[in-house]
Amino acid sequence: MKVVLFAGGVGTRLWPLSRKKTPKQFGKIIGEDSMLQIAVSKLFPLFKWQDIYISTGKQYAETVRKQLPKLPKGNLLLEPEMRDVGPAVGLVIAQFLKQDPNQPIALLWGSDHLIKNTKLFQNALTSANKLVKKDPNSIVFVGQKPRFANQNLGYIEFGREIAKIDQVPVYEFIGFGYRPHLSTAERWVKDGKHAWNLGYFVTTPAFLWQSFEQFAPNLFKQLKEISEAYQTKNYETVLNLVYPKIEKVSFDNAILERIDPQFGRVISADIGWSDVGAWEGLKEALEESKEANVSNGNVLLENSFDNLVYNYEDEKLLVGIDLEDLLIVNSGDVILVCKKTSVPKIKTLVESFKGTKHEKLT
Repeated sequence: MKVVLFAGGVGTRLWPLSRKKTPKQFGKIIGEDSMLQIAVSKLFPLFKWQDIYISTGKQYAETVRKQLPKLPKGNLLLEPEMRDVGPAVGLVIAQFLKQDPNQPIALLWGSDHLIKNTKLFQNALTSANKLVKKDPNSIVFVGQKPRFANQNLGYIEFGREIAKIDQVPVYEFIGFGYRPHLSTAERWVKDGKHAWNLGYFVTTPAFLWQSFEQFAPNLFKQLKEISEAYQTKNYETVLNLVYPKIEKVSFDNAILERIDPQFGRVISADIGWSDVGAWEGLKEALEESKEANVSNGNVLLENSFDNLVYNYEDEKLLVGIDLEDLLIVNSGDVILVCKKTSVPKIKTLVESFKGTKHEKLT
């Protein structure tokens, strides 16, 4: 089995730390390693370096090579221009199709996810690999058993248990649900038939290629042109000519939501997954309790509760007194202060900087 970690995107929800030139996947958000380095570390020893691939934009190539010096040169898959997740996945499949179209491939995200139970995560991938080897015309979704009624995530609905691989239960796939109302989310958590949708899955390049051809014919036509040029002297020319013209499209909307449920399988496991792509998600992932503060850097808090405070200026002491439910981030050139419930407004604010004197901060 091969594995592809997608490490594109900017990550506006973690602004001012994450920006176009320094996106979240390459930043030190947790400890001394970047989010990309943390994600890759969760793959060993199940995978070897030659089996690990990184998909990202060409502008981040040098950063990836510096952070992952052991990654083989040919395992860095570069987009000449960001065209959303649908084309990004299609570009990867267009390349893998010429290598071994029926070899299982795991597609994961390496920019804003934290996994605490590495062993169970790897067991789930191993079980999914065995399932796909038996049936190359299938797709196995790996979801997180929900810890609470999260309204900001997608969910996978599954049915009866249809197999057990190495003590890992496998369920029939029913469908997807997105950002439910609180009452619906609470019901889904209790019914034991839903998992958080992490976007993790194992399938074969051949199966996804057929799905692109069936469900996204216009995109497929462009990807096919790129695939036919792959491993030829004309590849870079064709890639740079065709790929930027591809329409931006969501992978979920274009492909996953249209796949016949009979081809799907679901593994739901408590792998300790958290979305740390937004400040409130980072707080939930790292907090010892709801009331506890989460801080990083030179920070001193007195009589303060349920705050997330990050200070990236070592020579400055950031002091907070009598604070509650706040997000405070000092990135050096920006100091952000807001209620944690106001985090969704950050993206809108940053987008409003376009064409203004503050655009350089995006």
